[in-house]
Amino acid sequence: MKGRADGERGKTMRQLVLRNDELAGAGGFDRAEVIPLYEEAEEPRPARGMRRTGWLLVACGLALLPWLYVLAAGLPATAPAAHWPVALVGLDALEALGLIATGLLAARGDRRHALAAAATATLLVVDAWFDTTTATPGGDFATAVAMSLGAELPLAALCGRLALRALSRLG
Repeated sequence: MKGRADGERGKTMRQLVLRNDELAGAGGFDRAEVIPLYEEAEEPRPARGMRRTGWLLVACGLALLPWLYVLAAGLPATAPAAHWPVALVGLDALEALGLIATGLLAARGDRRHALAAAATATLLVVDAWFDTTTATPGGDFATAVAMSLGAELPLAALCGRLALRALSRLG
């Protein structure tokens, strides 16, 4: 019995051993039988292409680090954005879609809710970040902080917890 047993992974092997005195009254068996209940699954090594893709992504992330300095030093403090309402409404629409998808998948017991939850948590944190960093001082900033602390970040934490719990059950 290799790999998964009844959907379980990472379990240590357990054995059921019946003693001779228990077997004596069970039809004349004269020796114990060992039945493995679970076997530990080996983690497969990623395919060569997957390893290369992973290292390519790491290299791209490292290459972005100097670009961050260029942006921080070169961008103006203020800039007009012609489609600012479209950007904010689009971000909030993606959050709503992510929350609905996560909720529906989780309610159905579908493991893919972990993917939707992780993406939604990310969107919520990004929204909280942009709302607070782009708000004008005063009432707008207070509203952004209240929304971040009262709604976006708690929902992001809930989604993150759902994703991590689902992933911990897989491994």
